[in-house]
Amino acid sequence: RGSDLSLGTMIMGYDEEGPPRIFYLDNTGKRIEGQMFAVGSGSTFALAILDTEFRHDLSVDEAVTLGIKAIRHATFRDAYSG
Repeated sequence: RGSDLSLGTMIMGYDEEGPPRIFYLDNTGKRIEGQMFAVGSGSTFALAILDTEFRHDLSVDEAVTLGIKAIRHATFRDAYSG
């Protein structure tokens, strides 16, 4: 705090007692649980892909491919990404 920097971090994990979980943590300490996140200047472009193509029944390979597609789309469309 007080350093004029912004931070957006995604934390993911799981334990034996429940399903995998993902959280977004910002520089103020706010923690938000969700199903998917994108952060940074290209996040709107990445979210456009995720919102359009995400399904709850994705296989691991399909999920990885979708994540890569979202990142590539964001870096291609946003000059400040990457």
